[in-house]
Amino acid sequence: MKVGSQQAAGDRHDIRQRGNREKTLWHYLGLSVSAVLLILVASTAVLVIVLPALVGGTPLTVLTNSMAPKLPPGTLVVIRPTPIDEIGIGDVLTYQIESGKPALISHRVVTRSMDTNGVTTFTTKGDNNSLADPEPVKAVQITGTVWYSFPWLGHVNNAINGSARAWIVPLIAGLLFIYGGFTVASAIASRVRKRRLNSGDGSVSN
Repeated sequence: MKVGSQQAAGDRHDIRQRGNREKTLWHYLGLSVSAVLLILVASTAVLVIVLPALVGGTPLTVLTNSMAPKLPPGTLVVIRPTPIDEIGIGDVLTYQIESGKPALISHRVVTRSMDTNGVTTFTTKGDNNSLADPEPVKAVQITGTVWYSFPWLGHVNNAINGSARAWIVPLIAGLLFIYGGFTVASAIASRVRKRRLNSGDGSVSN
């Protein structure tokens, strides 16, 4: 029995195992970081594009301080169509400042009124404003109510407005597909390496 050679072989084996453990650690750390980043990107796309599209909603970016602190500038708000009968006090209403014009505002409903002809109007007020808006909001002006909101995502919404929306969803789908293929390939390669290591351990002679 060659004790010296056995010890040297054992030392080499220990070094190889430590190296493999370090490689495995960095490998899984890299996978974890890439997975988190991909999930963040995919989640943002879902919140900004997919969910609004499913309900016929519209993602908008808060530009002023009138609804601070709950909805500060840069907040993403998703507006969904809401029947007039379902709009109540406390809802954040998004409406055209002037009927037929594109400029929108999102303020909270503070009163709901109906005239003698059965026409419903709403009085709104910004949470950060001291006074209610001077003109009542009519049904023809209303776009919908705020469904959900996320801080800072409004900047992302601005970045992917217009033509960018046509390619960002296919891009994310492609990234998910690539990531899935990379994960499967990495798992297969890891199994192959383990089998080779196990085979090498069994071939050491005394």
